[in-house]
Amino acid sequence: MPLELISQVAAGQGGMVTTGQALAAGLSRDQVRQLWRSGRWTRLARGCFAPYGKPTDPLVNRARIRAAVASLGPGAFAVLDTAMELHGIAGLRRSSAVHVSVPVDQPRSQRHSDPLLVVHQLTVSAGDIVRVAGTPVTSPLRTVTDVILRQSRYPAVSVLDSALNAGLITAEDLAMAPALLRGRRGAVAARGYLVEADGRSQSPLESRSRLRCVDGGVPPDELQLEVRDEDGHLLGIGDLGWRAARLIAEADGGGPHSTPDALFADRRRQNRLINAGWRILRFTWADTLRPDYIPWTVRQAMTPNPTHPSTGC
Repeated sequence: MPLELISQVAAGQGGMVTTGQALAAGLSRDQVRQLWRSGRWTRLARGCFAPYGKPTDPLVNRARIRAAVASLGPGAFAVLDTAMELHGIAGLRRSSAVHVSVPVDQPRSQRHSDPLLVVHQLTVSAGDIVRVAGTPVTSPLRTVTDVILRQSRYPAVSVLDSALNAGLITAEDLAMAPALLRGRRGAVAARGYLVEADGRSQSPLESRSRLRCVDGGVPPDELQLEVRDEDGHLLGIGDLGWRAARLIAEADGGGPHSTPDALFADRRRQNRLINAGWRILRFTWADTLRPDYIPWTVRQAMTPNPTHPSTGC
């Protein structure tokens, strides 16, 4: 069957099949057009399709990126937000645009007309390019340095935190980052973002909550603070912690904390910590959009109540 053969071809090249491959498998151009218009196939780029899955599926989106890079010819590679997505680096708002760089000597007439395809011409060295799922893309270090030059402080630090936490870059890599930033627009601010990066933050929400506390004059003593009882048994781990005040702040993202099992686990952990004399604050993404709210709440929680003196450490 032509469709079974096409699925096999697509599975071997990142979920993408070309019109030529579909014709070679036995379909006609009218059949290809009908499969696309009926929604059974997703058009990725001119002459490239995903023969299964919905447009929002991660596999289909990766195939769309691969098709966009391939459509721009030899020497093209994914960059910026698109490179971040391929590497699995968080920190920026999801965008449907695909960012691809082409050689500086590529004629303008060869540029693609897709409105969601953003074409750049970045100067890179051979070591700056790697392959992810068969697609050429800037390396994790080159990707984050390119991105933070174009972002403000909070998203930039969140991107660096995510790459560090995932093990895609190391502290040694960050030491080399200034050389990649030198002489580029935004380099002065970006060097400051490097200093604030901390791979212990496990999500952009944790990064933003930490920065709000820093800006508000109540920086946390520890990230991923472990609280144990007198026998050394782990009672819980707090996202942000102030040990002297016996205070923990949790960054409650919609994904990790929304399932019933996660909610029950959070409640049991919180009960153990409260019984051990710790106070728990919980913050959401909306809270990070208010500059003063998180530090004010932390400061209030750290202020001893005259009717309930602090028990100390």
